[in-house]
Amino acid sequence: MKYGVTLGALHPGLHGEAAELADRLGFESVWMPEHLIFPEDMSGSPHPGDDAPPVPPTTPVYDAFAWLCWIAGRTERIRLGTHVYLLGLRHPFAAARAVQTLDIVSGGRAELGIGAGWLREEWVAAGLDPATRGRRLDEALAVCKRLWTESPVEHRGEFYSFPPVVFEPKPIQKPWPPICAGGESEAALRRAARQCEGWMGLGHTLETAPALIGRLRELRKELELDHEPFTISLGGQVRSPDDVARWEAIGVDRLMIAPWRRSREALDGLRRFADTFLQSGRPGT
Repeated sequence: MKYGVTLGALHPGLHGEAAELADRLGFESVWMPEHLIFPEDMSGSPHPGDDAPPVPPTTPVYDAFAWLCWIAGRTERIRLGTHVYLLGLRHPFAAARAVQTLDIVSGGRAELGIGAGWLREEWVAAGLDPATRGRRLDEALAVCKRLWTESPVEHRGEFYSFPPVVFEPKPIQKPWPPICAGGESEAALRRAARQCEGWMGLGHTLETAPALIGRLRELRKELELDHEPFTISLGGQVRSPDDVARWEAIGVDRLMIAPWRRSREALDGLRRFADTFLQSGRPGT
């Protein structure tokens, strides 16, 4: 099992120290949440059945890739990911450059979690039609993949068009940093199965997760991709090694954790978790 530490559940003033400690203790990865802007009036939620936004508009927001580049300079081994990056809100030139830069400065440790986004008002504030979220994301991702692997690149699409361009240098990881798609709708699951190397779910239980994982397996089998590596990441409770075995049995590869209740308890929480679930400081054990 891999363990990813979710920095969104922690006061930003502790992100650097927590990432350094997680790196030393043997956690596999740290993950930054991402939004471009929070409108004053927000509605909806990423959690099915909830109507209220999970955060207020005054929540501190940082550029995820700049922040992760800063963390890269403070760490040596731990992987650095977005959970999740709203790729469709950016031009693929800017997005591809941000990912490439993180991968290079970190020595090939970038992980890219992407999503269409739940906050429709954010898209309206950016001057974009929220009904186009999925299509924009798909096209932007396709363009980014070409920029990371081809030269020159020319594109004529629904949302982006440009003459032949050269994008250098390429990311360290080939063909590109691992990509996980977030979201739990049928469209999001299809995007993960068809276009990505993994899927990122929300917080789940051992009872709620199997249906989504099963659907992903069905989709990948239909696409004849079930023989390719594919990483399942989600949040879930872990109280004992037996819990870990049960998560593994249903197909979870990475658990996204925040083993603390208050930010001031985070460092001790990471140490306690490592004492129980990480053996000899080796990542992912």
